[in-house]
Amino acid sequence: MSKVKLSAIGREVQAEHGVVSSFPDDFFGYFGWPTVAHSGDGALVVAASGLRNAHVCPFGRTVICRSEDGGRSWTSPQVVNDSPLDDRDAGLVAAGGGRMVLTWFTTDNRQQMAARLQALDDERKAAHWRAGLARVTDAAVDRYGGAWMRHSDDGGLSWGPPKKLLVTTPHGPIRLQTGVLLFVGKHFPSMEGFWRGDGAIAALSSSDGGREWDVVSTLPVCRETADNNYHEAHVGEVADGRLVVLIRIENAEGYPLDAAGIDNFSLVKTVSDDRGHTWSPPEPLNFHGSPPHLLSHSSGALVCTYGCRQGDFGQRAMVSRDGGESWDYDLILRDDGSDGDLGYPSSVELTDGSIFTVYYQRERPGAQCALLWTRWALPD
Repeated sequence: MSKVKLSAIGREVQAEHGVVSSFPDDFFGYFGWPTVAHSGDGALVVAASGLRNAHVCPFGRTVICRSEDGGRSWTSPQVVNDSPLDDRDAGLVAAGGGRMVLTWFTTDNRQQMAARLQALDDERKAAHWRAGLARVTDAAVDRYGGAWMRHSDDGGLSWGPPKKLLVTTPHGPIRLQTGVLLFVGKHFPSMEGFWRGDGAIAALSSSDGGREWDVVSTLPVCRETADNNYHEAHVGEVADGRLVVLIRIENAEGYPLDAAGIDNFSLVKTVSDDRGHTWSPPEPLNFHGSPPHLLSHSSGALVCTYGCRQGDFGQRAMVSRDGGESWDYDLILRDDGSDGDLGYPSSVELTDGSIFTVYYQRERPGAQCALLWTRWALPD
């Protein structure tokens, strides 16, 4: 079905691993869905949902960690958002001149959490959950639910007030060569619609560092699929200005992917040669792994990192050296995950050309999920 040329590499890259933040045995020790970015002043900044109790829980907070030594050591997590709801994901981008934009979304998980609460056999944990759920009221959902952003003018040291957004995606917008910010994400129509998967993938742009956004276009879908199948997009820009978007695609209630011949929890690709106003018909890549993060490397390569949640659990990468027309995929950053609750890797290039990738994964079976990093080099 796909015209994209794919080559399965299936080998480990030369890599070094470390920890951004880990509280493996703490009640509020769960971290997930991070994004790493350069601050503009030489530091690395990681945003994530953290100080949680589980993948879905009443306690999600947006946290920031900072490194001044190239990722070797990190500050303790600083809480930036702590609404009464579950603050999830965290996108981050440097907007130039020390400015940064932080994005996240906040959901009403009461139905899911109520079922999980009933299954808890630890009364101490159940009491914490009941207290957390008590904060999730209809009024709180009306006030705090949806997609959000905040701005920093000092490289992520302090943050302005939250502001509503039309779309959400795990790793947020990117900064184009022109200085414009481009945000390709999932429209957040309503809380009910969000849970159904309603809403198209749309491209938004900002010429003022992310203060205001204009809708540029809506991205197309594959035949025999619906908007409900598409989530968690990310965009990369190659040297000639072409935009490459990869999107997580998966089964949705009433919209199975079998008829379309597309693998569940995989990626589709679409490109734009006119700054995001029009997009090519999407092409399924049809191998397991999602969601994507794209990095434009100084070598000219386009690098995508993604999570693997079957078989040898862990973090993977794929590389294109021709603007997304062909990919070497299944490069193994690590394959030591204890289960499928992991992934969402995002990457930055360091001064020596190596790649620094941050993701979430348990350090050992039974531990809370941690924020971990891998430093690796592009294969020849």
